[in-house]
Amino acid sequence: MRKRLLATAIATAATGALLAPATTAQARPTPPQPASVLDVLDVLDVPDVLEHGSRAGTAVVSGRNEPGTRLTIDGVHTSSAHTLPVDYQVQETGYWCGPAATRIALSARIAAPSQAELAAQLGTTEAGTDHISQVTGVLNANLGTGWYATKEMPNDPPTREQKDLLWRDIVLDIDNNYPLVTNIVAPPGNQPPGYPSDQTIYHYFTVIGYDDANRTVLIADPASFGGNQVYWLSFDQLASLVPPKGYSA
Repeated sequence: MRKRLLATAIATAATGALLAPATTAQARPTPPQPASVLDVLDVLDVPDVLEHGSRAGTAVVSGRNEPGTRLTIDGVHTSSAHTLPVDYQVQETGYWCGPAATRIALSARIAAPSQAELAAQLGTTEAGTDHISQVTGVLNANLGTGWYATKEMPNDPPTREQKDLLWRDIVLDIDNNYPLVTNIVAPPGNQPPGYPSDQTIYHYFTVIGYDDANRTVLIADPASFGGNQVYWLSFDQLASLVPPKGYSA
């Protein structure tokens, strides 16, 4: 049985580290592991993404946070909600959130490379993945497309125009089977479910769906903070988490 990483050990910054008051903590690398019996069972035991509704904070998958654990997430398409099928995987090291989020996005369209392969393509080091533009380039290179572009959100809070563009990008991309990868900054008081509440988290995760009725987005979060892997988040909160970083869409 693989040892669980503590939530703080798997946290990542925009540069791959979790920033704590007066300290910079980095997780030690966890070597990639072969699929275990637990992984196989998890693949067979994932609920429908709308089984418990799509309100903000609703968990779809939780408690399966062994590093490298893979889960097959099915997509749905209703009158208001559209989510994509992806091969989700918990990040294998504390600084591979960029590679893991990129891998999840690619898995909606192709058999995605491993996190280790994507880390090499992204230039990810123990300091992390420097900028969202690196993710954009790797997504396009692996898909053989020019679909993805880097969208910066420098204003905090974001402007109305920036929020409107983000929502349009989410709907357009999901409707065309392209998940988005977002680079976020989550300070105390404004964090997704399970994040360490006393630390500012710099991170990458993947947007794999939306519900227009509830104005929520479906997040595949490779960090698995607090055991939360896939969950619904309000669009307004997502828009507040991206600045001053950006996203690939």
